[in-house]
Amino acid sequence: MSDIRVIKKYPNRRLYDTERSKYITLEDVKKLVMEGTSFCVKDVKTDEDLTRTILLQIISEQEHNGEPLFSTQALTQLIRCYGQTYQNVISEYLQNSIDIFTQQQKEFQDKLQETVATNPFTAMNDLTERNLKMWQDVQENFFKATASGNSSKDNK
Repeated sequence: MSDIRVIKKYPNRRLYDTERSKYITLEDVKKLVMEGTSFCVKDVKTDEDLTRTILLQIISEQEHNGEPLFSTQALTQLIRCYGQTYQNVISEYLQNSIDIFTQQQKEFQDKLQETVATNPFTAMNDLTERNLKMWQDVQENFFKATASGNSSKDNK
């Protein structure tokens, strides 16, 4: 069995889970994401990788049906980044920010478990200081990358 679960997308927009040998819904795909299951979505005719498209559909449904994660202003600003010279920098910055946030959440959960045996104020203070340092590093790297992107653009 492959490490990556293959979901086939048929022309009728139906999704077929090859591991479970049954049709699934976007909600089922969302569950795979939430469970941390590695998967890819392939067009059954062209074998094109449609994973990003399906993930964007899930995000769109979540934004429409639930509590939105992105404000109109944030979406507008993201759209304006497409095609700009700094698009890759923004993409990397967002990915690093999400990675740091996820890491912080895990550390917070770990620290929460430790606080049963230690002083909670000391643990929270330590976590806050580490988080602040990580965010400062991300911002510093972002501004360096942006500055170098602008200077290379100015030299053209």
